Amino acid sequence: MALTTDLSGKTAVITGSNSGIGLGIAQVMAQAGADVVLNSYTDNDEDHALAAEIAKDHGVTARYIQADMSKGDQCRALIEQAGACDILINNAGIQHVAPIPEFDVGKWDAIIAINMSSAFHTTAMALPMMRKAGWGRVINIASAHGLTASPYKSAYIAAKHGVVGLTKTTALETAEEPITANAICPGYVLTPLVESQIPDTMKEYDMSREDVIKNVMLKRQPSKEFATVEQMGGSAVFLCSDAAAQITGTTLSVDGGWTAL
Repeated sequence: MALTTDLSGKTAVITGSNSGIGLGIAQVMAQAGADVVLNSYTDNDEDHALAAEIAKDHGVTARYIQADMSKGDQCRALIEQAGACDILINNAGIQHVAPIPEFDVGKWDAIIAINMSSAFHTTAMALPMMRKAGWGRVINIASAHGLTASPYKSAYIAAKHGVVGLTKTTALETAEEPITANAICPGYVLTPLVESQIPDTMKEYDMSREDVIKNVMLKRQPSKEFATVEQMGGSAVFLCSDAAAQITGTTLSVDGGWTAL
C-alpha cells in the first residue's frame, strides 16, 4: 500500500486560523491538496482575502467563516456551515497570566470556553460527518502546557490538559472506525505575535535579540530554537497521512525537548 499525504478531496476546518499557528496549518493543508475553511471571531475583508489567497496559491477551495469560539452554538454552526469536515483542527486559543487568587473570573471562563469547550462542540458536530464520509481526523492543538505546568497560567493549563483528555476520549470512541484523534503539543512557536514581543522584551531586560530569545523566551525549550508554523502544519498533515492511521489518542510534542526535562 502506498503511503500518501495527498489530501485532495478532503475538507479541513481550522478554528482560529486567520493568523499564527492556525493560518500556518491552513496553508500547509492546502499545499497538501485539502480544501480549507478558515475561522476567527472577526469578519473583515482581510479575513476573506486570506482565504482567496490560499485558494489561488494552491488551487483548492478556501472559505472564511466567522464564528466566536467562546459560544457553543457558534462553534457548532461553524461545522454545519462548512458542510463537510473530514479534518477538524481545533486551534483557537487565548491566554491570560495572573496568580490564582487574582485571576479574573471572566478571563477564566473565556479561556475555558475558547481553549477547551469549543473543541467539544466542534467535535460533536464533526464526528457524524466523518462517519458518513467513512474517514476523519481530529487534531487538537494543545500545548507543552497540556502535559506540564507553569505558575500564573492556571486557566490555560487547565484547558490544555482538558484538551488532551478530550482527545483521548474521542480516540476511544472512534477506535474501531477509520477516524483518529490526536493532540499536537507545541512549545514556543515563532508567530507574528511572538515576533512582535521580542523588541519590548529586549528593552525590558536590556538584552540582545539573541540573548532574549535564548535566555528569556526559550528558557524552558532545550533546543533554544522556536518551532515554526510550517512545522505545525507539517505535523498536522502527517497525522492525516496513511502512515499515521494507527496513531490515535496520543500527543505529538513539537517543543524542542521541553517535556523531556
